[in-house]
Amino acid sequence: MLSVAIQMDPIEKIDIAGDSTFALALEAQSRGHTLVYYGPRDLTFREGRVTARVRPLSVRAVKGDHFTLGEARVFDLSQADVVLMRQDPPFDMAYITASHVLEHIHPKTLVVNDPGQVRNAPEKIFVTQFRDLMPPTLITSDRLEINEFRAQHKDIILKPLYGNGGAGVFRVKPDDENLGALLEMFTQFYREPVIVQRYLPDVRRGDKRIILVDGEFAGAINRVPAIGEARSNMHVGGRPEATTLTKREQEICAALGPELKQRGLIFTGIDVIGGHLTEINVTSPTGILEVRRFGGPDIAKLIWDAIERRKKV
Repeated sequence: MLSVAIQMDPIEKIDIAGDSTFALALEAQSRGHTLVYYGPRDLTFREGRVTARVRPLSVRAVKGDHFTLGEARVFDLSQADVVLMRQDPPFDMAYITASHVLEHIHPKTLVVNDPGQVRNAPEKIFVTQFRDLMPPTLITSDRLEINEFRAQHKDIILKPLYGNGGAGVFRVKPDDENLGALLEMFTQFYREPVIVQRYLPDVRRGDKRIILVDGEFAGAINRVPAIGEARSNMHVGGRPEATTLTKREQEICAALGPELKQRGLIFTGIDVIGGHLTEINVTSPTGILEVRRFGGPDIAKLIWDAIERRKKV
C-alpha cells in the first residue's frame, strides 16, 4: 500500500466524467493506497522540509457527491510514497516554483511527473527538440519575423506559448486583417514570445491525442473541431471519437518514447495533426477517460502499474 498525495486544482470543481486526475485517484483508492489532497498554494518549503496542508481524501464515481475530505493537517511530503503533481497550467512562475519545491523530495518520494523534467519540458517548447516531426513553427516576439512567416505560409495559427485548453488560439487566414491587433493583445497579456505555426487543414479531420505511459503507447482519441471552430480541444467543443494509429503516428511514438521514459515522464499526452507533432503535454495530461469510453484500455491502471513498478510494490 502506498501513501499518495495529490496536488491538484479544487476538487469540488472538476467534471468527474472527463477528469484524468479523478480517474487516477479512483484507481489508487481501489488498489488500497491512501490518499491526501492539497492545492498548490498549500505547499510550503521551510528549513529544508517540504510540507503541505493536506486533507485525507476518499473518492467515488457519483456526480455531485464525488469526494469526502477529512480534517486538515500539515504533512511532511517526504513521508509520502508518491506525489501526483496534477494542477492545470498555465505554466507560469507559480507552476515553476512548485516544481522547484517538489524537486527537494524527488525521487525518494516519487513525483509524477518528475518535477525538474516537467519544468524543462513545457509542451510547446519541448516539441521543438523533434524538428523533423513538427509542422513549420516560429517562436518569437519579433513582428517582422511573424509577418515573414505569414507571407511564406499564408494560413497560420497564433497561440500563447504557455497557454492550455485551446485558450487564446487564433487562426489567421491570408486575407485576415486582424494580425496586428492580435499581436497587440498578446503583448498586453503575455510577456513571453508567441508561437506561430502553419495551419494544418487536416485538423478538420481531427487532432489526435495519443497517450504514452512510461514511454509506451497506451491509447488514443481523435478530437474533431466543432463546425466553425479551428480548435479541437474538448474544453471548447471538440468531439471525441475512437481512432487507431497510422504508421506515421507509430513512428512518432517510437521516436518520443525512449526520451520520455528517460526523463521520468510517466504520463504524457502528445497531439498529432495530419502526421505532424504539435505538442507534448507533460504538466497535467488528460484524455484517459475518453480513451476508455471508446473501448480503449484503462490507462489509469497502466499509469499505476508503472508507478508501482518504480516503487517496487
